[in-house]
Amino acid sequence: MTRTLVVAGNGMVGHRLVDALRARDGVGAWRIVVLGEEPHPAYDRVGLSAYLDGRTLAELSLAPALDDDPRVELHLGRPVTAVDRAGRTVTTRDGARIGYDALVLATGSRPFVPPLQGADLPGCFVYRTVEDLDAIRDRVRAVGAGAHAAVVGGGLLGLEAAGALRGLGARTTVVEFAPRLMALQVDEGGGHALRRAVEALGVRVLSGTRTERLEPGADGAVARMVPADGDPIDADVVVFAAGVRPRDELARDCGLPVAERGGVLVDATMRTADPRVWAVGECAAVEGRTYGLVAPGYAMAEVVADRLLGGGAEFPGADLSTKLKLLGVDVASFGDAFAVTPGALELVWSDPVAGIYRKLVVSDDARTLLGGVLVGDASAYAALRALVGARLDVEPARLVLPEGSGAVPAPLAMPDRATVCSCHNVSRREIAEAIRGRGLADVGAVKACTKAGTGCGSCVPVLKSLLADCGVAPSRGLCEHFDVSRAELFEIVRATGIQTFSELVTRHGRGRGCDICKPVVASILASLGTGHVLDGERAALQDTNDHHLANLQKDGTYSVVPRIPGGEITPEKLLVIAEVARDFGLYTKITGAQRIDLLGARVEQLPAIWRRLVDAGFESGHAYGKALRAVKSCVGSTWCRYGVQDSVGLAIALELRYRGLRAPHKIKAGVSGCARECAEARGKDFGVIATEQGWNLYLGGNGGFSPRHAQLFAQDLHTETLVRYIDRFLIYYIRTADRLQRTAPWIESLEGGWDHLRAVIVHDTLGICADLDAAMERHVASYSDEWRDALQDPDKLARFTSFVNAPDVADSDIVFVTERGQPRPASPQERAVLVAGPTLGVAG
Repeated sequence: MTRTLVVAGNGMVGHRLVDALRARDGVGAWRIVVLGEEPHPAYDRVGLSAYLDGRTLAELSLAPALDDDPRVELHLGRPVTAVDRAGRTVTTRDGARIGYDALVLATGSRPFVPPLQGADLPGCFVYRTVEDLDAIRDRVRAVGAGAHAAVVGGGLLGLEAAGALRGLGARTTVVEFAPRLMALQVDEGGGHALRRAVEALGVRVLSGTRTERLEPGADGAVARMVPADGDPIDADVVVFAAGVRPRDELARDCGLPVAERGGVLVDATMRTADPRVWAVGECAAVEGRTYGLVAPGYAMAEVVADRLLGGGAEFPGADLSTKLKLLGVDVASFGDAFAVTPGALELVWSDPVAGIYRKLVVSDDARTLLGGVLVGDASAYAALRALVGARLDVEPARLVLPEGSGAVPAPLAMPDRATVCSCHNVSRREIAEAIRGRGLADVGAVKACTKAGTGCGSCVPVLKSLLADCGVAPSRGLCEHFDVSRAELFEIVRATGIQTFSELVTRHGRGRGCDICKPVVASILASLGTGHVLDGERAALQDTNDHHLANLQKDGTYSVVPRIPGGEITPEKLLVIAEVARDFGLYTKITGAQRIDLLGARVEQLPAIWRRLVDAGFESGHAYGKALRAVKSCVGSTWCRYGVQDSVGLAIALELRYRGLRAPHKIKAGVSGCARECAEARGKDFGVIATEQGWNLYLGGNGGFSPRHAQLFAQDLHTETLVRYIDRFLIYYIRTADRLQRTAPWIESLEGGWDHLRAVIVHDTLGICADLDAAMERHVASYSDEWRDALQDPDKLARFTSFVNAPDVADSDIVFVTERGQPRPASPQERAVLVAGPTLGVAG
């Protein structure tokens, strides 16, 4: 006989319970009635801040949808208001009474608002639902330019809120009562590293500070925060993120026991004192303890689903490990992060210059990993967390010291029992057995089969390594949404003429795309010259830099880099750059590529700056794009007594030919007028050095973390032949390289390497040279300056507005100081003691 399960709550944990029960209940033993308070189906509350970055509620929604299952009744906006345990019914807000055979309380928690005077003033918010975020955004926009925001709480949620407010353009202060940020997750050293990183982004941090009251302004809304000790803080917006409290009122009202500090008391089976009533998630107190993370809630949901079907599962305990990117800063903690285990030893590596802090906690014999804290670089988090409790086969120092310190990076051998995915409690053994037993061939299949990697996603790198360990060849697929490589995807777009991501993913992929495939497709479309990078839906595909046609700097401002072909510039154009820098208060820097960087521009200033530059004959230098950056040159035979060819003329011609050429990665070039190599051509993706007979062509030089010298490709070339070879090299690279692959590793990855490349470009062994030549000619003929085009399009210009009601003005608490006669952002220490001086704002 079918029984009725009522689930009071439709958050992440409640949804997980329903999903788990549906997956296990093959005979339809349970009819499920879900009563949710919010008007939306369950969504990813962990990723809530992405809503302010443009992700829609549909994109945040948790799949699968419940309304497609006849066994499930989903009622939105109808929360449970009372429980009649004797009659086994619940009453909803609209007065309906619904009977149950089993009831699960999944009501979550409510934000804690300290009992402060003024906490109920307009302009005060919590950070919990999409409606909360809508209200916060509306308030910031209503205040307009120069809005001040204060966040009460410096934990996980507080820093999330601070990042969102900063992204909305508000000058933000975090006020934390504890002596450091994220006091429950990181130790003192990690807290100091995190604070430095947060303050470097322009967010003010006040730790060890208690808020006494909030005061209204003339309009009756909040305007100031008054600390117990210190000067008042301007605050047009206040967000409370000081913790949560279990929503256990239903249990209290119906006589169920609750824990001393709140939460519905349950045992290890998630059952309350009433055998027909269960509780999961943040409202539950497992043997007296509540958990505020989603992973323990998911574990509780799995236990209840098993028990409802007659199983014997019990709560396995909670993995409180966390990994987040807060305000762009990686933060992670796992295991015994505070070294409370008797005899525990701590190994610490701190690099305040790079903003990196690493701590590992090991047993007293240094053979067992107990926990750790990572700030600034959490790339090793997934592997290290999985090793907690395991015996180490290497010296612990090898796990904490950076590369280049003399310690060889240690291979991290993971035991079978190690938990790989803490969100879903999936071990290495379970994943390996699924890979081998079911023939899983990629990360997407592992996710679908085991659910590992479908929570916070931090374990995805480990899933890739486990596939390799199980003998599965690495997938050529670009990501889980496309089974083909970037090169194959390029050919699909070129052959079909598809011009939108949505059509491409519908016809040749699946899902909605991700931060891997979207920028790749944006780059492919741009490489094929099918329209402006900000046209239509393409704007949403771009990364941060292309989104604003400018390079984002560490302080939140942007750089302006006009093209100066070959480094040649007239005095009149120099005057224009100088006047723009002076009038907008920008820092100027001559770069190694013979251009002039203008740094410190606010996003809403970019159109005004570029209008003046474009009117003076400048165009975009593409410093923000994966494209040709510049062609550096020496003065060549025109001026230098050693020069044997006109390097300046050739550099200008090459830069004008390849300007705007989009590629898998940035492209740099150089032309030297003689063998003395003043343009450093052999450090570039393509470099040219003059000889008495013509030009020598070098290919595959790259800078960055793995610098490579370019290799000689051909000698004593006539200019026409030289250009033809470079044309073919660039188009072949663009069509066949992997995503974000520079030219040096691309050449190394070619089957046949340099011999193959020379055969294709010089001898046309693949019969494609005519096509490569034609592709470059199409690029040259279709080139159009991106900034000139943007200035002529009101829709494109609208994205450079910081505030809808004050589009031309912004302000910020970023203070600029003068150094060597120019403005630069003040350090947190300088800003703290600066009492007067010129300030320049920064939006977002």
